Amino acid sequence: MEDIDGFQMSPKPMWIHSGFHMALGKNYRAASPISKLCGPFNKCTGLLIGLLMVFNPKSFAQSDHKLPWFLGFSAPAYMEVWIETADVVDIQERVFRGAGGGIASVPKPPNNQGIAKGWVSSNGAGKGRYVTGADLPRLIYVRWQSLAEPQTYEASIALPEFAREIMRRPEKAFCRFGAEWITESRDNIGIGLAPGGIAKVWLGGACLSAIEIMRVEGTINSKGPYEGKSGGKHRPLSGTSKAYIEKFGIPYGSW
Repeated sequence: MEDIDGFQMSPKPMWIHSGFHMALGKNYRAASPISKLCGPFNKCTGLLIGLLMVFNPKSFAQSDHKLPWFLGFSAPAYMEVWIETADVVDIQERVFRGAGGGIASVPKPPNNQGIAKGWVSSNGAGKGRYVTGADLPRLIYVRWQSLAEPQTYEASIALPEFAREIMRRPEKAFCRFGAEWITESRDNIGIGLAPGGIAKVWLGGACLSAIEIMRVEGTINSKGPYEGKSGGKHRPLSGTSKAYIEKFGIPYGSW
């Protein structure tokens, strides 16, 4: 195992499905027809790059995201969530375990003034961290405790290619806090987790409003909380959320 920028890279778990990848060694050119045609390598650099882009243009386009991207989690009002793990597989098929975990961002207004039904109109990225050292994500696996029920769920979120295209594309945005126009990318991935195993994904930026990308229905983890290591005990629900749920219940089907 190798530690990269605080994330543990390890062999692919069972939930990852990927094909084989082949690459030429750096000294592989002795029998190349291009080297025979052009002679010294520096005379053919442009030709080689052009041929590579023709035969595999995505290899260039998919590796242009150098800065880290943010992965955050939220939940509807009072529907508290504890994330046991969030693991990432990037487009280079590298695995980053523990890219997220802990408490998700959950609004809990006092005196039952919040509304748990549905999602807020402009959902933010939530609580999380930047995923450094990774390329753009191909797959995000999340296992979490829904404390409102309580129940333990897991979901594998396979991000579509159009989501990565959005993350690569710079956009102009007006920042109200700075009163100025800037150019940024939607490199904040926000995942909302709700009772019933619902996971919804948004993409946003510091000054760009979030847009919905996809909705996934997770499954119950048969081992229970903490992979069966807690004797079936979930983390406790806060008193504020417990009081709301006892009065209004859980609005299943609204997420």
